Amino acid sequence: MRKQLIGKIISDKMRKTRIVVSETIRQHPLYKKYYKHRTKHYAHDEKEESKTGDIVLIEETRPLSKLKRWRLVKILKKAEQ
Repeated sequence: MRKQLIGKIISDKMRKTRIVVSETIRQHPLYKKYYKHRTKHYAHDEKEESKTGDIVLIEETRPLSKLKRWRLVKILKKAEQ
């Protein structure tokens, strides 16, 4: 099983590459306050069918370039125009 994440596309300016942001809620070890932690993932979109604002499912894969380690599995929700 490969890791899968759900995130939102924040950039589609590169060819066949999308930048996806995933958010997790973490707790500070000392102060016990909860906060949102955001991580950027570079994902491969072979068919270039996703756009900025889409909610997508990405999956871990072999290294495709210097930064790309994820690939787009499917679009869960299209962005509103």
